[in-house]
Amino acid sequence: MTTRKLRMGMIGGGPGAFIGAVHRIAANMDGEAELVCGAFSSDAEKSRQTGEMLGLAANRIYGSYKEMIRRETELPADERMDFVSIVTPNHVHFDPAKLALENGFHVVLDKPMTFDLEEAKKLQAIAKKSQLFFCLTHTYTGYPMVKEARQQVLSGKFGKIRKIYVEYPQGWLSTFLEGSDQKQAAWRTDPSRSGMAGAMGDIGTHAFNLAEYVSGLQTTKLCADINIVVEGRKLDDDGAVLLKYNNGASGVLFATQIAAGEENNVKIRVYGEKGGVEWKQEDANTLLVKWLDKPAETWRAGTGYLSSHASHNCRTPAGHPEGYLEAFANLYRNFALSVKGQIAGEKLKPEWLDFPGIEEGVRGMAFIENVIKNGKSNEKWTEFTI
Repeated sequence: MTTRKLRMGMIGGGPGAFIGAVHRIAANMDGEAELVCGAFSSDAEKSRQTGEMLGLAANRIYGSYKEMIRRETELPADERMDFVSIVTPNHVHFDPAKLALENGFHVVLDKPMTFDLEEAKKLQAIAKKSQLFFCLTHTYTGYPMVKEARQQVLSGKFGKIRKIYVEYPQGWLSTFLEGSDQKQAAWRTDPSRSGMAGAMGDIGTHAFNLAEYVSGLQTTKLCADINIVVEGRKLDDDGAVLLKYNNGASGVLFATQIAAGEENNVKIRVYGEKGGVEWKQEDANTLLVKWLDKPAETWRAGTGYLSSHASHNCRTPAGHPEGYLEAFANLYRNFALSVKGQIAGEKLKPEWLDFPGIEEGVRGMAFIENVIKNGKSNEKWTEFTI
């Protein structure tokens, strides 16, 4: 495998953008990639300022993503970027991702994947044709103990899975924050930039992805209650969904941004015939394994009894907490190892390939459209369609 760092470009992540800095930290954490170029804002001057602050060469700071992809394509193969990280609002996901893939660049894209399901299916076809790697940053699947939860469930030791509970409560939009000068609130509650969903698109997709990842199941039907609680808001800020899965199991998902006092208390519980697992982000290094006929077990990150999928994503010994940034970095690391392995013509390890991709992106967009459609209708249960 090549020992050089992958060359990374970034689209978005300029002034006032919270997630861009998180992506840059995550990409850099394991020394597998380095930022070499970027188009950080639709405002060319703001892009220049950001690039200079990050120490990039002046000729690798671009005024638009179209200029960046065109000019990077013209560079020699040993200089141009290997992949691009796209950290823009939802309505600026499809076009740059499409352009990057069509010009031979691997893609890391923030979730949800696109503005709507139609765009997602188009991007899926482009990605499949390109044979390039595509990573969608569903951060919570990067936690070692979430990966351990999945391995425990897939081992079959709990028997047939019967019940899934997944929740994502936040409180930051408990007031009409978009009415002030708050950039994140402004675009996330704007239908022209966020799409048809608010809370269900922003955090509901995380909960949906987490449930399918840990259980290994797929949603087949749903029944949704979607609410706009804060007066004047244009998109949902609260909701709950009943789910049916392809093995007959049932589930409950709730996502809300008006739970005053909550931060990002993501939690999942999966139960089978003989036992189950419980994980929550507030104690991310712990996995509870529960049994029908014996005491519950507490499994910890960094220990020697974990599966290879979990231990591969641990950096420190047990008792040294790893959190959100490390989970995010695990996505980048596995993506980078896969790209490097492909470049070297090596057989890719299953642990490297364990990151969310284009299929998860399409299912996430289908979740948004199915949930909002059902929530607005008078029907109780509707089929989950893509």
